[in-house]
Amino acid sequence: MRIVVITGMSGSGKSTAVKALEDEGFYCIDNLPVRLFRQFIELIEKSGEAFEGVVLVTDIRARDLTSSIEASFQELRETGHHLEVLFFDSSDEVLIRRFSETRRRHPADEHCSVPEAIRIERERLAWLRQNATRLIDTSEFTVHQLKDQVVKIVRGEEGSGHFNIELISFGFRYGVPLDANLVMDVRFLPNPHYIPALRPQSGLDEEVRQFVLGKPETAEFLRIFNELLSFLVPAYRREGKSYLTIAIGCTGGRHRSVAIAEETARLLQAGGLAIRCTHRDCEKG
Repeated sequence: MRIVVITGMSGSGKSTAVKALEDEGFYCIDNLPVRLFRQFIELIEKSGEAFEGVVLVTDIRARDLTSSIEASFQELRETGHHLEVLFFDSSDEVLIRRFSETRRRHPADEHCSVPEAIRIERERLAWLRQNATRLIDTSEFTVHQLKDQVVKIVRGEEGSGHFNIELISFGFRYGVPLDANLVMDVRFLPNPHYIPALRPQSGLDEEVRQFVLGKPETAEFLRIFNELLSFLVPAYRREGKSYLTIAIGCTGGRHRSVAIAEETARLLQAGGLAIRCTHRDCEKG
């Protein structure tokens, strides 16, 4: 049976993800005690009902989370079930804003502020985050974008035998993408921002692209970076990964990171890899 465990930070979009999976035909149950996971799956199997799979939601609300989660996962895997763990996260700033907007009480609230409750929650969920199958950063997602992302994952687009690489350009001033497997800082490259004619443009424009890629240090960096990826991609595939998220950052996420991400995508596509390139902060600068 396909079992998807939804977990992560409070306010990160887990409820939205569950609704999307219900629409996909999954049987979803929220806040089931961790120690009852195996028994619940056995009951589902004996019922004879046809489901796409089962979604179990667990998070900081589960009183037996830290004491039972590792053993419960091991039990499910040993009985032959396909277990996926999706960890939803957002930046602290976004989580604080969401709780402020909804006026909800944080489930980890131990008579402390929301920022302190978030810190406590991160500590308690550290094992789950480290052992998740997929980390999903929802900081920049709308509700519809989050649903689309979850549906793409559960429909098996990443399990088709292809290795998918997502390149994300970003600005360090807006924070590092939480779901990145590899972060590359290109702030050492000459900055088009300080050239008046280039400042209003982005790394998608030819003039900026030529300025960034035409520098000798850029050519040397791309050569070394491409060699690194030539080593890393096969290593990730050998470990059974089906995706790699690479974040490339500059100061504002508008010029250098965009141009480098686009060129890196072009080089990887020439090698026959499936690439998705997005520019998170390109319109913010």
